[in-house]
Amino acid sequence: MLALWSVSFVLLCAWSQSYAQYEHLGYPPGYQDSSQDLYTAPVLPADTPRIQLRLAGEKRKHNEGRVEVFYEGEWGTVCDDDFTIHAAQVVCRELGYFEAVSWFPSSKYGKGEGRIWFDNVHCTGKERSLAQCESNGIGVSDCKHTEDVGVVCSDKRIPGFKFVNTLTNNINSLNIQVEDVRIRPILSSYRKRIPVTEGYVEVKDGGKWKQICDDDWTQMNSRVICGMFGFPGDKRYNTRVYKMFARRRKQTYWDYSINCTGNEAHLSSCKLGHTLTIKANSTCEQGTPVVVSCVPGRAFAPTPMSGYRKAFRQEQPLVRLRGGAVVGEGRVEVLKNGEWGTICDDNWNLVAATVVCRELGLGSAKEALSGGQLGQGMGPVHMNEVQCSGFEKSVTECPFNMDKDSEGCSHEEDAGVRCNVPAMGFQQRLRLSGGHNPFEGRVEVLMERNGSLVWGTVCGEGWGTMEAMVVCRQLGLGFASSAFQETWYWPGSVNADAVVMSGVRCAGTEMSLSHCLHHGQYLSCPKGGGRFAAGVSCSETAPDLVLNPQVVEQTTYLEDRPMIMLQCAYEENCLGSTSGATPANSYRRLLRFSSQIHNNGQSDFRPKASRETWVWHDCHRHYHSMEVFTHYDLLSNNGTKVAEGHKASFCLEDSECDEGIEKRYECANFGEQGITVGCWDTYRHDIDCQWVDITDVKPGDYTFQIVINPNYEVAESDYTNNIVKCRCRYDGHRIWMYNCHIGGSFSAETEDTFPGLINNQVTHR
Repeated sequence: MLALWSVSFVLLCAWSQSYAQYEHLGYPPGYQDSSQDLYTAPVLPADTPRIQLRLAGEKRKHNEGRVEVFYEGEWGTVCDDDFTIHAAQVVCRELGYFEAVSWFPSSKYGKGEGRIWFDNVHCTGKERSLAQCESNGIGVSDCKHTEDVGVVCSDKRIPGFKFVNTLTNNINSLNIQVEDVRIRPILSSYRKRIPVTEGYVEVKDGGKWKQICDDDWTQMNSRVICGMFGFPGDKRYNTRVYKMFARRRKQTYWDYSINCTGNEAHLSSCKLGHTLTIKANSTCEQGTPVVVSCVPGRAFAPTPMSGYRKAFRQEQPLVRLRGGAVVGEGRVEVLKNGEWGTICDDNWNLVAATVVCRELGLGSAKEALSGGQLGQGMGPVHMNEVQCSGFEKSVTECPFNMDKDSEGCSHEEDAGVRCNVPAMGFQQRLRLSGGHNPFEGRVEVLMERNGSLVWGTVCGEGWGTMEAMVVCRQLGLGFASSAFQETWYWPGSVNADAVVMSGVRCAGTEMSLSHCLHHGQYLSCPKGGGRFAAGVSCSETAPDLVLNPQVVEQTTYLEDRPMIMLQCAYEENCLGSTSGATPANSYRRLLRFSSQIHNNGQSDFRPKASRETWVWHDCHRHYHSMEVFTHYDLLSNNGTKVAEGHKASFCLEDSECDEGIEKRYECANFGEQGITVGCWDTYRHDIDCQWVDITDVKPGDYTFQIVINPNYEVAESDYTNNIVKCRCRYDGHRIWMYNCHIGGSFSAETEDTFPGLINNQVTHR
C-alpha cells in the first residue's frame, strides 16, 4: 500500500507542483488563467488628487481592515457617512482585490489617527480611484474616528494587477500590493519535492513573475513568506550553489525591496521598502535573487526533519484545534492546570492566531475567527484579551487579562483559527462526479495502474461516514453529511467506471483518502463498481453532540426492579445476559442516571434514517429513529467490560434551549426528530433502558463510560467529545459516581486524580 502511494505521489509531482503553489493562499490558482478580466493601470485626470490606500487596524484576515488614505504626506481615514458597497468596491479594486465582499461602519477595526480625508462619499462603483468619487471634498469632514469605515475584500486578486506608486516620498509606509507570490524551486532536488520548501521568492506584478533582489532581505521577510506557504519557520541554505545558478541566468527583478517585521500573517501586511536600482544587465546592486528555505511541520515533512524537532520540540502539547472541517482549522483550546479550555475572542487577531498556527507546526494564520464560529467548547474559558507580539513559541506565553471578574466570556465567544498549510496537491487526486451540486457525487480517485495514472471509482462495500469525512476534507468541502454505498442515481464519468480502490478503512482524521487503509494493488470488490461505487454528500457545517458529565454524576442511583416490570426492556435487549434465567418474581439491579445531550455544533443533529424507515416498537409504543444512539459500559480498571447497556433514540427532541433559541423538534404526534444547535435533549433516569444492568457485577472500583453516536451513523464536527467517563465505586449496596468528565478534557496526569465522592443510595421500587 505504501509503495503504491509513493509511486502515485512521484508521478503526480510534475503536474500538481504548479497548482500547489497557490492552494490554501489568498491567491487562488485561477490567476494563471490569462483569459480573466485583466487589469489595466488607471489613467486619472490631471485634477484628480493623488492618493494611496491601505487596510489597517485590528484585522481578522489580511484582506480586510480600516480604510486609510495617504494624502499630502499624512495618513488619515474615511468616514462611514453615506458609505456603500459601491465605495467599498472602488477601494478593493484600487488595492488590487477582485471585488468587495462587505463593509463595516463605526470603527469595527479600531479607531484610526490623523485627518479624516473623506466624508459623505458617493461612488458608482466604476471609479478607478476613491479620489474620483463625490464627497464633501478631501479633508472636509465633521466626523470622529469612532466613525472610521472598514472593508472586507475578496481573497481573489485582479489578474495582471500592477502596483503603481504615486508617492514621491514616504514609500516605506505603503503595504505590499502584488498580484501573486510563489516559491519557485530551482535546484533539481527540490523540484520533485512536495511540498515545495525551497527556491526563489517571486512576485507577480503586471502579469509577469519577477525575482526580488536580496540586498535588503532579512530573516524576518523569510519568516513571513514561509508562514504564508504553511511552514512554521525557515532555515539556512547553501548560498554558494544559488549564486552559481544566478550567474547563469538573466533575472527579471521587481522594482522594490520588502520590509517585514516578522509577525505579519501575510505579505500584504508588510511595508514596501525603497526603490531598487536595477542595472542594465538585469542584476541588482550587490546581490542575487532572494531564496527561502522553509521548515515544514511534522505532518507535512517528506522525511523525518531533525530541524523541525530542534526548533519546535514540545514535550506536551499545550494547544489543540477542535471542530474544524479541514487540517489547520478549528476552535483553539489550551491546556491549563491539567484541564483543556477555550480562549475568549476579545481582542483576538491575526497575530495571536498566527502564534497558535506556528505552535502547531503550521504556517501563519489566514483568519482569526470569533463568536464560536467553529462550534462552542466545554469547560473553562482559560484566556481573555490575549495580546501576542507574534514571536512567542506558544500562545500560553502571551499576556492576557488575568482578572477573572473582567472576563465575562461565554463559549459563544470562543476563538478559532484558520491556518495556512502546505500545498500537498491532494485535491487534484480526487473528484466528485455526477452530483446535482459541487458538494455531492460519486467518488472518483486518480490511481496508478500499469504504469499510468487513471481515474476510477471506489468500491462501496464497507463505505461509511469516516471515509466520507476524509473525502470532504480532502476536497475542501467541509464535513460529510452522508456516505453512500450505491450511486446508480449519479452518472459519473464514463471513462472512470472501473474500481481502482477497495477495502477503504479510515480513522476519519486522514488528510487524503490514499492515507487510509486500502487493498492496494490487489482489489476485492465482489459487487463491482458502477451502481455500487462509493459516494458522498458534503456540508460546510456539522452538528457536535456533547454529553453533560455533571448531570450524569448528580443523577446516578441504584434501583432493584422486579423482573415482571422489565418485559419490554428484555425484548429490547436492555438487560444483562443472565436475565433470561431470572424468575419473574426476582429483581435486577440497575445503575440508573440521566443524560443531557447538547448540540454545540453549527447545524442541527438529525437521525440518519428518514421518518418513513423508523422502526416501530410495539411494546414501548414508540418509534426508533436510530437503533443505537448511545452505549453504556461499566469497565474494570484494566479496561475489561463487566456490564453494558444501550439506548435507542426513540425520541430525539429539543427538551430545552439556550436563551433566544426556539425549539424545532418534538416527538409528539410522530413529529420531526433532531436536536437544534444550542438546544439539548434530556433522557431522564426513569425511562426504560436508561441504565446499566449490574446484577452480576461484583463490588469494586470501575470506570463508567457513555458513548454517543457510537457507530458514527451521523457525521459530527468532533467525535472526540462524544465520550463521558466517570470513576465508579460499588460496595454491593451503594454506588459512588465521581470525576465524571468528557473524554480528553483533562491531561493524562489529571485523569488519575480522584476528587470528592458523591454518595448515591440504593432505592427500591
